[in-house]
Amino acid sequence: MADDLAVERARSYASLRDMPPGKRADRETDLRRADLAGADLSGLDLGRANLYAANLAGASLKDANLVKAQLREANLEGADLSGADLRGANLVGASLQNADLTGAKVGTAIFDGANLEGAALPEEMQA
Repeated sequence: MADDLAVERARSYASLRDMPPGKRADRETDLRRADLAGADLSGLDLGRANLYAANLAGASLKDANLVKAQLREANLEGADLSGADLRGANLVGASLQNADLTGAKVGTAIFDGANLEGAALPEEMQA
């Protein structure tokens, strides 16, 4: 299960993104290698978050904003990414086995070397 402190850091990061520009606190939240397995992060704004090698196995990221997020080598096995916005995200070497990406916006996301075995893919990736 997810590390409660890591989940709180992810939610804190997302709430800082809601602050008006110029009033935003410095974001020093480091989510690299965070254990967020099974966490409910649905709808959070994690755009540009550094989730390098984070464990997000079985996590719910449904409708989350992950635009330009760093997800390189992250474990997203069985994660729910349905409706998530992954445009510009770096998923190089990520494990997305059995993940649900239906309805996700993947646009310019980079999936080089990612394991997509058994993943439910959005239409734009089913060519």
